[in-house]
Amino acid sequence: MSATTADAERLVRIGEVARDAGVSVRAVRYYEQQGLLTAERSPSGQRLYPREAGSRVRFFQQMYAAGLSSRNIAELLPCIESGHTDAEQRAMLHTERDRIRAKIDDLQAALDRLDEVIEVTASHP
Repeated sequence: MSATTADAERLVRIGEVARDAGVSVRAVRYYEQQGLLTAERSPSGQRLYPREAGSRVRFFQQMYAAGLSSRNIAELLPCIESGHTDAEQRAMLHTERDRIRAKIDDLQAALDRLDEVIEVTASHP
């Protein structure tokens, strides 16, 4: 789809999205390939994204870091956009939240152990 002049004023190029989100242009293209982002095209063929695309990409990064797949993230998007979920979506959200909480608990236990080692070894040169 080609953007009109008025649309182009509300849209940003791929490089700006990447800079805003702190990712590479390649990552933005990947998210588009995965169906997570949609770009319009300028008359010259450049990808143009909504201004909020950088924020959305940061969300993707957080979800990937938490262990969600592209498929899971794609399932989350309608929930975020509409503010509504069905029973299956709610179950998936709860499952992912529980998995992330367990991961946080494991990381906290590892951090606590490291703190213990640091404390013990601080008194011994």
